Amino acid sequence: MKRNVFALLFTMLSGCLTCAAQHQHSGNPIIGGWYADPEAVVFDNRCWIFPTYSAAYDEQLFFDAFSSRDLVKWKKHPRVLTSENVSWAKRAMWAPAIVRKDGKYYLFFSANDVHEGEVGGIGVAVSRRPQGPYKDALGKPLISHIINGAQPIDQYVFLDDDGQYYMYYGGWGHCNVVRLGDDLLSIVPFTDGDMIKEVTPDQYVEGPFMLKNRGKYYFMWSEGGWGQPNYSVSYAISDSPFGPFYRIGKIMEQDPSIATGAGHHSIIKGRGDDEWYIVYHRRPLSETAANSRQVCIDRLYFDDNGHIKPVKMTFEGVERTKFK
Repeated sequence: MKRNVFALLFTMLSGCLTCAAQHQHSGNPIIGGWYADPEAVVFDNRCWIFPTYSAAYDEQLFFDAFSSRDLVKWKKHPRVLTSENVSWAKRAMWAPAIVRKDGKYYLFFSANDVHEGEVGGIGVAVSRRPQGPYKDALGKPLISHIINGAQPIDQYVFLDDDGQYYMYYGGWGHCNVVRLGDDLLSIVPFTDGDMIKEVTPDQYVEGPFMLKNRGKYYFMWSEGGWGQPNYSVSYAISDSPFGPFYRIGKIMEQDPSIATGAGHHSIIKGRGDDEWYIVYHRRPLSETAANSRQVCIDRLYFDDNGHIKPVKMTFEGVERTKFK
């Protein structure tokens, strides 16, 4: 009898410890459902993720958002922006990017999978709260034309140390950068008079992201096909936000034991000096459909020479943490 009681207590204790261990990690994926192209950012000690709803283009008519104080427990904020609030967006709303300025939140997005002569491109919506609701600020795209061969999609807004906002964007194997005005609703010339600069690195496909660390500019992008197993992330380092960006190598790619199609990422910083997290999408090994994508998070590390170490994808995700 005593042996059975002890066995039962041991089983219960082991289960509790396992449960506690699981609750100390985010697990991957971190949110339920098919989502992709996650834009992660920290506002007021809370991490926010704004992803693409991963579905057929004609069904991509809204954005959900997710927030967490510890990277483990996530709250869903549905329909923060929908096509009902963007008169010109008819389909293919994807790849949101968000910044906060002067008490307002600016949500940049792509819509309509635009081609030359069509209506669509990169728009911007505004709200007083990160969870929205957002409303179209311009009534038209901010960028709608094909310039330097870059389809106006996959925008990322980068704030430099001097307070200047730049927007990197582009699909179809080309990337441009523009300088945003103080209102974040306009594009202004660079100091040399150019309105737009091409910064395409070798093997670039789409999904640009910029990070500044230790005084260097780390430019990252996605390679391969977004619906294919070979989707991946590579990077370059420069002393300038305009490059030149010479490809160093891949930092994320498929792992036959974990997932395929890993890419279109963003990065957030934790409390520690070198505490970094990469938020990205990937495709489960059991799935082959292009839109079967899930949002995941893992640690990102720099080596002593300032290079980014290849990211190890996991099922465990990251440990529970708090933000400053």
